[in-house]
Amino acid sequence: MSEHSLENYDMYASTPFPKMVVIAFTYVCNALCPGCAYTNSSIRSDYKDTKHMPEGTFKKIADEVGKHGAWLRISGGGEPLIHPEALPLIEYAKQAGCQVGLITNGSLLTRQKAERLMRAGLDMLEFSVDAATAEDYEIVRKGLDFDKLVANVRAAREMRDAQGFKTRIIASAVNQKTIDIDAAERFWSPYVDLFQKRKFLTWGINSLANSADPVPYIKKEDRIPCPIIFDRLLIDSKGRAAFCIYDIAGVTDMGNVNEMSIHEIWTGAKFQDIRQAHLSGHGYDIDICSTCEDAQYRSWKHNYWKIVDVAAESRDAAVRSGVGGNPDKGE
Repeated sequence: MSEHSLENYDMYASTPFPKMVVIAFTYVCNALCPGCAYTNSSIRSDYKDTKHMPEGTFKKIADEVGKHGAWLRISGGGEPLIHPEALPLIEYAKQAGCQVGLITNGSLLTRQKAERLMRAGLDMLEFSVDAATAEDYEIVRKGLDFDKLVANVRAAREMRDAQGFKTRIIASAVNQKTIDIDAAERFWSPYVDLFQKRKFLTWGINSLANSADPVPYIKKEDRIPCPIIFDRLLIDSKGRAAFCIYDIAGVTDMGNVNEMSIHEIWTGAKFQDIRQAHLSGHGYDIDICSTCEDAQYRSWKHNYWKIVDVAAESRDAAVRSGVGGNPDKGE
């Protein structure tokens, strides 16, 4: 587990802006996935007055993220493409200078939408797939259609390659007991630049008993600082920032971007105190950190930034070799 630690954390203590801002773009979904923390909680009902992030809030975030050239990861408590202004807002974010990643279940991503997003400069397109067969997909992605997903992913990849867009395309699956993640990797790898096996997380709501791979990356007793609070920030549809992106229930409130800048929130005294507690070995004495079952799956080296780099390398290698990712050709 030592490979998941970093010897010197101090370099991260004074970062003036998060490397990534994760936004809860919408709390509306077209699926009822049994392993989803939102399906298994009342969180979505808590946002019934702000189901979608308002345009003004989004643009304020995008303007500041773009100014710093940071990543804007569009995710949240539902399917982002349900947001009525999803495409024009993503286009706005790219024009503002953001590096943009979109996480989608793929059900609503037509070839036309994919082309529009890639033409805008979308940096990362991540499909949450979670299964290798229609039968398993019906269980873990209740309400969605497997064949439609395959067609949409394949169309996006073929269009990307044919037109030479730079968008990285990845597929991810949560390593849960109801699926064969190795089979999922074999099935989806030909369609994408990279397949990511995700640890099953509780998000403070689910049970780790559903995990098919509970082996930790780090141990709490080792007092390794959590990397999340040093490089990314979660903002909900109302503009409220949480100090941890796994605080999807909004237990913490670090400030509202409609009233403050992201920089002010990120460099504020509350955030600094939390980071210093982690750096001094007392981070897991903080209430929300002390009860976090997902902390053991955090890593300083095996994280989103590695995914970004490896996916880009895979994409570029495919372009150089002329491989278009067509499974029918055994590629």
